[in-house]
Amino acid sequence: MRLDKLLADQGFGTRSEVRKLIARGCVQINGNTCRDSSLKVKENDEVTCLGKDVEVVSGKTFYYLLLDKPDCVLTAMEDPRLPHVGELIEDRYRNRGVSPVGRLDYHTTGLLLLTNDGELSHRLTSPSYNVPKTYLVNWTGGPLTDADVRKASEGITLTDMDKPVKLKPCMIEIEKDDQARIILTEGKTHEVRRILAHFGKEVTSLRRISLASLNINEESAPGTLRELTPDEISSLKQAVRLI
Repeated sequence: MRLDKLLADQGFGTRSEVRKLIARGCVQINGNTCRDSSLKVKENDEVTCLGKDVEVVSGKTFYYLLLDKPDCVLTAMEDPRLPHVGELIEDRYRNRGVSPVGRLDYHTTGLLLLTNDGELSHRLTSPSYNVPKTYLVNWTGGPLTDADVRKASEGITLTDMDKPVKLKPCMIEIEKDDQARIILTEGKTHEVRRILAHFGKEVTSLRRISLASLNINEESAPGTLRELTPDEISSLKQAVRLI
């Protein structure tokens, strides 16, 4: 099997991303650094990438996991200081290169997809595929107005950082005076919190409840982890035109 294909299959990124890792000298085969993406590896070769062991297998074995991310947990597989989602994943998945698809903020809870399918992960997080993500948000500062909702649906410009940022239109569905569902198709840093701040509100809780066609049980316990069903996997791939 080609080295770049092996690493992409094991979840180290898309084919183009793993080629960059290889070119940077991040991959060792049998103890020697390899910079040849097209090199064929055998099942008895010892391969490491970024210091992690890579299992050389023929054929693809992909894993697709849904985690109900708890509060105060980093969306990272490793961190020396803080709790992270890697601590919630069984070794049999972690050893196959499973990693988060996108990220949720430290204090944002709910649906987090993890997989070693690099191409699916790339497409789900790419703005060009317009994958909808739904968040349930609570805030203080009074109710949103009809004008606020309309402005968000047209795409607001944030001016809270060094450079103005024009957001894609988003949908706000008001549920209570201090609660709404917000549907985004991009993933700017702290986007929901910044949208609410733009309208003079402060987020008190934020939970992602859907990604494309994938939904989480709103009553599920934090830390709950399960594999996706075949139908859920197919539906996600359809959403990003992989099938």
